[in-house]
Parts: sequence; C-alpha cells; structure tokens
Amino acid sequence: MGNFWRGTNVFVTGATGMIGAFLVSDLLSKGSNVVALVKDSEPGSELYRSGNINHISVVNGCLEDFTALENAINIKDIEIVFHLGAQTIVGAAHRFPLHTFEANIRGTYNLLDACRVHSDSVKGTVIASSDKAYGEQEELPYTEEAPLKGRHPYEVSKSCADMLAQSYNHTYGLRIGIARCGNVYGGNDLNFSRIVPGTIRSLMHGEPPEIRSDGTYIRDYIYVKDVARAYMQLAESLGDDNVNGEAFNFGTQRPIEVLELVAAIQKLMNLEEFKPVITSTARGEIENQYLDSGKAHQMLGWRPRYSLEEGLKETIAWYEEYFRCTIRRTDNEQD
Repeated sequence: MGNFWRGTNVFVTGATGMIGAFLVSDLLSKGSNVVALVKDSEPGSELYRSGNINHISVVNGCLEDFTALENAINIKDIEIVFHLGAQTIVGAAHRFPLHTFEANIRGTYNLLDACRVHSDSVKGTVIASSDKAYGEQEELPYTEEAPLKGRHPYEVSKSCADMLAQSYNHTYGLRIGIARCGNVYGGNDLNFSRIVPGTIRSLMHGEPPEIRSDGTYIRDYIYVKDVARAYMQLAESLGDDNVNGEAFNFGTQRPIEVLELVAAIQKLMNLEEFKPVITSTARGEIENQYLDSGKAHQMLGWRPRYSLEEGLKETIAWYEEYFRCTIRRTDNEQD
C-alpha cells in the first residue's frame, strides 16, 4: 500500500522507546504526520539522536492521563494509533507492580476509550501486546489460540491490556489489531538490564557479560526493524474484516538459549575470551517461550527480513556509536 501512510495523521505512544523510535522513523519516511506522546525527554533515545523529534508533533503527558490522550487524538485529528507505551521491565514489575499496572492497564484502557470517543476519525489502532501475555504454556511454540494466563505482574499487565483491546473491538466495534512479539532487541534499548544491550555494554567496557537466569532459558529474539514493519503491516490490513480484531504473533521461529545469544554477540565483537557470569537472580521470568508466526505469514504476508546475525551486527554498531557520542559529550562537559 504505497500511498497508505502519506499524509496520514498517526499517534504513537512510547515513541522514545526502542521500537517506537524506529517506528516513527519509518512513518516519517512514508510521509505520515506523526504525533507522539512523550512523558519525559530522553536525549539518548534514537528519536532525539536521529533528529526526528524535530519533525513530529509532541504531546507532553502520560498514559495514566486520559485527558492528554483524548486531546491529542481530537486536536490532531488522528486516523491511526500505535499504542506502544508501557512499563516494559519484568524485574521492575516484580519488585513494585503498582506502577506497571497503572501504566500498562490503566494506560491501555485510557487510550482505547479515547479512540472510542473519537471513533469517527480513528480508523485503526494497533496494540503492542507481548508473548508474555500468554504466561507459561505447556505447548511450544505458542499459537494465537493459546489462552492468556499471565501470573507474574508483568505478564498479568500484558494479558489485561490484550483482553481490553479485544473487548473494545468486540463491544464498540473499534478496528484493532493486536501484536504479540517475541523478545525484541536492537539499538535504542537503554534498559541495560536486558540481555542484549547489557551484554554489549559489558563487553565494550572490558567486562564479562552477566546472565540473570541460569543461561538455559529459551527465547525467540526478533530485530526491532522487523517489529516496526510488522506493526505497520498490521495497521495497513485493519480494513480487512478477517484481520480486524485479531491477534498476531511476530517472531523469527528460531528460538535459542540465552547462552547461545551471548556467545553470538561475543563472536561478532571478537571478544570470546570473556566467560559469562551466571547469577541466577531472575524473578518472575518464564523459562521457555517462543512463538508460531504462521498466522502473520499467511494473513499479513509478513516475515522477518533480518537474521539474528544481521540484526546483532546493526545493534552492535548502534551501541558503538552511542557510547562514542556519550564519551565525547562527557569530555566536552569537562573541558
């Protein structure tokens, strides 16, 4: 759909986050008019570093503020909504769940109700759910037919957000697509407790990478640019009644152990001499979790374009530039 995005008014929550910043970049390249909800400025985010912050409209506010969301959608005459904003750190949710419930559950129903109020202008909404919404399942890989049964706080918040999206589609007829992604990695992830950015940072600092699990957990790792494209393809397809209201898994269907992932990063950085430190401190984590993306292949024509090696190479390059800029900025501040 070559002209789908040109001139379209698009609202993005979570625009400073890892996926959001790359999604905004793709939308701008397609000629969209992008409006972003920004709670706090993040100078290190790709949204700022790329200069894209200067080419979008910014609405200051938080997901918990219904008025901010409703005003943004109303005043900017929004047509397509991408709801990516959330508290995404599993460990933080486990330690203090209330903030996660407020951002991920209240934030989602606020956003959905703002779309309901302005359903005359909003033509489609993509909700960023997660493989964590499924909770722990006996059968692998997970398909979209698996029940949503999160148990730990982060999982529960994503299960609830997912079900809220289904409710607003079923009850109010909002055109909604639900995206359930595997573990997303890439540049612009500044949460260094996560395995990919944490490993890269440790190796760049000449330190052994730290693994919070026992290293044998199996995950599906998908590159951020493939996810941004998946969200856009899902939004483009919401006019199809067979797609509207449906949930789709997005993953590579190539699950690997955490230790294998760390080894792949070390190999690409030529720093294989460092032995990972296994801490086994992870709490509220599902051991083995990966997705069947056959539905997205068949109904949306979506497939990942990046192999793990290709995605990791771009990710490592992003962090090399990020830390170079950080060092230069620190040196200039000391002069």
